Amino acid sequence: MKLLIVEDEVKLNKGLVTVLQGKGFAVDSALDGEEGERLARWNAYDVVVLDIMLPKRNGLEVCRNLREAGKTMPILMLTARDAVEDKVEGLDGGADDYLAKPFATQELVARIRSLLRRPPLASHDIFTWDDLTLDTRTQKVTIKDKELTLTLREYGLLEYLIRNKGTVLTRDDLLEHVWDRNHDTLSNVVDVHIKNLRNKLPKSYASHIETVRGKGYRLI
Repeated sequence: MKLLIVEDEVKLNKGLVTVLQGKGFAVDSALDGEEGERLARWNAYDVVVLDIMLPKRNGLEVCRNLREAGKTMPILMLTARDAVEDKVEGLDGGADDYLAKPFATQELVARIRSLLRRPPLASHDIFTWDDLTLDTRTQKVTIKDKELTLTLREYGLLEYLIRNKGTVLTRDDLLEHVWDRNHDTLSNVVDVHIKNLRNKLPKSYASHIETVRGKGYRLI
């Protein structure tokens, strides 16, 4: 899953990126409202974490602009202000949730995962595929109760393939949802990680990750 953090406090911004990457998310970040809105308009994000008090363009305006542009990704608003009217303004502007500073990073992660569980992404945390179980809360993959050791990228690929079972996913689709924007678009990074994932899965599972020639991959 891919997130965007729009927060002008440099230390907090970097800290959130580090924590969320450690939880297995691909994360982009911006330090002002204009850059945040530009990124959110031109990239596919599963959740946007958006501070209200931002330079160049405040978070409320960014949120309204994104909704008016037809962007439907969940938006979690952050603010140092905790007044009821601020919460109402943010939610009325199109935000899906609201978190006041200071906050515990564990609560932020829980709020993000809650937003990811909402339709159309998923209505539950656990996916099953024959004897394979993928738990998005713990990021554990088990087959017959034996845990598979996957890297964060391998886990991200498997989760996204399972969420989109039967759909052909292009390499660009996988890059957009599993990697951050600093990836090398000209490399074969997706193919390498798909190969590694197949090697770690039992053959009976690996064979169901189909290569669609000239397009990408599909879980069948």
